[in-house]
Amino acid sequence: MSQQRAILLLADGTSYEGKAAGKIGTTTGEICFNTGMTGYQEVFTDPSYFGQLLVTTNAHIGNYGTANADTESAGVKIAGLICKNFTVPFSRQLADASIQDYLETEGLVGISDVDTRAIVRHIRTKGAMNGVISSEEFDLKKLKKILDKAPDMDGLELSSKVTTDKAYTLGEESAKHRVAVLDLGTKQNILRNFLKRDCFVKVFPAKAGMDEIMSFKPDGLFISNGPGDPGAMDYAVDTAKGMLEQGKPLFGICLGHQILARAVGIPTYKMHHGHRGINHPVKNLITGKSEITSQNHGFGVSPEAIAANTDVVEVTHRNLNDDTIEGIRVVGKPAFSVQYHPEASPGPHDAAYLFDQFVDLIAERK
Repeated sequence: MSQQRAILLLADGTSYEGKAAGKIGTTTGEICFNTGMTGYQEVFTDPSYFGQLLVTTNAHIGNYGTANADTESAGVKIAGLICKNFTVPFSRQLADASIQDYLETEGLVGISDVDTRAIVRHIRTKGAMNGVISSEEFDLKKLKKILDKAPDMDGLELSSKVTTDKAYTLGEESAKHRVAVLDLGTKQNILRNFLKRDCFVKVFPAKAGMDEIMSFKPDGLFISNGPGDPGAMDYAVDTAKGMLEQGKPLFGICLGHQILARAVGIPTYKMHHGHRGINHPVKNLITGKSEITSQNHGFGVSPEAIAANTDVVEVTHRNLNDDTIEGIRVVGKPAFSVQYHPEASPGPHDAAYLFDQFVDLIAERK
């Protein structure tokens, strides 16, 4: 299998030939890249990556195997994997399986032994675009026809494909705080962070109504991360508006940040190629301190709209690489959000204080 041929074809006609990784097959999605040096399994299972072909810039993928404890959801969520060195033998004693066995079990198609640096430079220059990986079809004209049928991420609603089917609870009912989570594609480490802070959590499907959410009698409300275009999620925006009307502490992460912004009239936009990695510098404008953050998003909140609506939204965090909006709070409301991931797993943990900030806000208002 390690010698099986594989091809990556991009929407602009650029192609790369390498070797098959994971399941033999064909897959499509929007190509993106992550600059993290570790945490590949956490990334693979992050629901925010649903529908995307992931390029890993770290040269070695698979060297420490896979472990059930490292998953962020019920299974792999990326649409395909693109890497340089696909290392099947692993050295970690706590690992449960090799990366090849894991990806075959999960049914993920991938390609290795390609020049990932060249691919990343191409995306950074040309922007995000759809691609197709195949280890069974090598005719570029046929692959182009398959690629033409792949949906564009711009305008695509995906949270309903990764959300929970029905509401469920976590933690002890006797906990100090009750937090309602709107699951747009939540990561498990977000929920673990709430549990660590003495919260009883109820996770609701993405399209749950406010009556159902408020029947839990929550002390605080949370809107999770997730995949897809926030501009195609009016149902979630309406829920966020309903949450704001409750006057309870409200916290949003990543897609939740974008949904909160749209709920107060701030539009979102599709980025040229997005931010994905665990080394993104962000400045907290309230404290003046900077933090290294974990990020994964291809959409952003409009800085022009925020600048024109300072009576509605205050910027709290900015990206030090490109000055994009990384955090906001709603004026006159106990509501705030960040574009990045304070629950970062495996790290960094510079932004974990945001969970404390949310819980403290709950405690102040009880």
